[in-house]
Amino acid sequence: MKNKIFFLSLVTLLLFAGIAGCSKNDYGTNSYTNSMVNTPGANEVFIQNIAFNPQSITVTAGTTIKWTNKDNVAHTVSSGTPGSPNGIFESGNMNASATFSFMFNTKGTFPYYCKLHQDTMTGTVVVQ
Repeated sequence: MKNKIFFLSLVTLLLFAGIAGCSKNDYGTNSYTNSMVNTPGANEVFIQNIAFNPQSITVTAGTTIKWTNKDNVAHTVSSGTPGSPNGIFESGNMNASATFSFMFNTKGTFPYYCKLHQDTMTGTVVVQ
């Protein structure tokens, strides 16, 4: 009887663990797969390997761009150029996995950079 209860408890635990591991997140993928994605989708910029990926992105007016920090160190998304911030948008320090979004309503070219790594990390949003 003890072995039967132990066996049923083990089976129940394994089934529960299997179901929990298959849960979906907001993106319709399991969390393991989502964390392995290293290619940004449309209107996304990944911060990875101390760089913005893609470095330049072109969108239409009214588009929101989402930056996601895939590195294990903090970064910023700061409008302007190193030494000449323009204050249009500012993420503040973004730790690992943090996101920042900004809607671009005006046509133009919007340079940005990371205040913490300004010698190497720059990017551009072109709004048509």
